[in-house]
Amino acid sequence: MAEQRLPVPRLEGVSREQFVQCLYPQRKPLVLEGIDLGACTSKWTVDYLSQAGGKKEVKIHVAPVAQMDFISKNFVYRTLPFDKLVQRAAEEKHQEFFISEDEKYYLRSLGEDPRKDVADIRKQFPLLEGDIKFPKFFKEEQFFSSVFRISSPGLQLWTHYDVMDNFLIQVTGKKRVVLFSPRDAQYLYLSGTKSEVLNIDNPDLAKYPLFSKARRYECSLGAGDVLFIPALWFHNVISEEFGVGVNVFWKHLPSECYDKTDTYGNKDPIAASKAAQILDRALKTLAELPEEYRDFYARRMVLHIQDKAFSKNFE
Repeated sequence: MAEQRLPVPRLEGVSREQFVQCLYPQRKPLVLEGIDLGACTSKWTVDYLSQAGGKKEVKIHVAPVAQMDFISKNFVYRTLPFDKLVQRAAEEKHQEFFISEDEKYYLRSLGEDPRKDVADIRKQFPLLEGDIKFPKFFKEEQFFSSVFRISSPGLQLWTHYDVMDNFLIQVTGKKRVVLFSPRDAQYLYLSGTKSEVLNIDNPDLAKYPLFSKARRYECSLGAGDVLFIPALWFHNVISEEFGVGVNVFWKHLPSECYDKTDTYGNKDPIAASKAAQILDRALKTLAELPEEYRDFYARRMVLHIQDKAFSKNFE
């Protein structure tokens, strides 16, 4: 089966009312153009960010290769002053480095105490707060976090899903984003919230034969574009040039559905986590049976789950 590639729709001048009433309920990715984001798209140059962010220490990912892998952890964590990070991330070759002269840098901003505090660019980088406007397309009480991201040219982040809805605001630079529907999870070879398939453009189909069945949604983001990524949609992001972005996450479900200890927005909802624990116990019980019986009753369980839990309302 040939891989199916679909463009992510782009719309310009979308109002809050149009988004909330017509687009948001569809639960599909969408690129919004012409949203008022403030002065950030023109002001956030390397020099300006270096000055505004100053010497604040930030924890970063440093990778010897462009294709980052969170499962095998082919990167190291290091700390740099913010101004140094921006300057290094904008370079192709480095005179100062941790691993090699062409190493890649990635910042995903954190709360003051990452174990207790969510990221919010307005708190961690207050001098930048006045430059950026978040799209007011959700209620203030739904807000979860705003994550500052800075990437070296060519950096590719692993395919993963988040449990919160998300606006990816491309402030400067260009990104290519590839998304996969939650309904295609069975083709993505998951390890937790992440896909094992790193090279999505030239996958090893001998190792991952089902990957070609996954429908692939693609878009390019330039300065000022906003990508709506619904919760549970898998996404893979490539920085085609040095770029700065901000992710704004908000809660699609009522607050009580989420794990209160989750500061990253990547822990499954409480009910889903409980169901997974119950399933693990059921599988341990099945393991008490001989293989022939275990196989038969496992297949019955799968059919029961499909009948009772799979939705017929989605593609």
